[in-house]
Amino acid sequence: MKKITKVLALVIIALIGLVLSGCKQKDVNELEVIKKRGKLIVGTSPDYPPYEFIDIDTGEVIGFDIEIAKEIAKDLGVELEIKEMAFSGLLAALTTGNVDIVLAGMTPTPERQLSVDFSDIYYTAVQALIVHKDNQDVITSLADLAGKTIGVQKGTIQAEIAAEIEGATVRELGKITDLVMELKFKNVDALIVELPVAESYVANNNDLFLTSITFDEVDGGSAVAVKKNSPELLAEINKTLKRLMDENLIDKFVTDATNKVNADEE
Repeated sequence: MKKITKVLALVIIALIGLVLSGCKQKDVNELEVIKKRGKLIVGTSPDYPPYEFIDIDTGEVIGFDIEIAKEIAKDLGVELEIKEMAFSGLLAALTTGNVDIVLAGMTPTPERQLSVDFSDIYYTAVQALIVHKDNQDVITSLADLAGKTIGVQKGTIQAEIAAEIEGATVRELGKITDLVMELKFKNVDALIVELPVAESYVANNNDLFLTSITFDEVDGGSAVAVKKNSPELLAEINKTLKRLMDENLIDKFVTDATNKVNADEE
């Protein structure tokens, strides 16, 4: 009796092991989840014009990233929902399932690739430096940043670039809008942001100045972030991005969004 019980116990343990093994091997198909729900939930940080920002007339999140998101949702045959949050919280929201994808001018750095996967690059921008107009003749080169405080958005590639500037102090904040106010009040000496963003803010703030100092996008441009091991969803996103690039629609989205930013401030 004791022998039979021991054998039975081993069989049960083996069966449980097989069940658990099967559960581990069964990956969730994120594309099927989205299509079954009928909605694509996109995470973004709407303080980065012309990528994503708030329309002052409607209060809605707009920008060229949002136009790309609309196209992805359309090609998937689902509705689109935008979730706003701080840039530094986007990848956590993605990995925990609060959003399906992230579209926020995000660069696919090696560190980020440890936790999420990325689409093909859909846009490459140059990093630029803006200063207060009073300092346009004071800060004209990288050497002039020694002893200065550089503002950057927390958790971005700009923060990594600033950290490499010798002799400079780096101040990280969660929102670009807060950084711009810090620059306007001269609490920081300069900001590093992508060129389209720099151009938008300088065009709409006559006390700011876009320097000739630029930084190459060493890590490659912007891409869509998705959960790890989501090949079906990633393939569909890349298909949409290729279509948009082939039709030159992304360039149009960038131009339209930049024009909207400028029009809102007139």
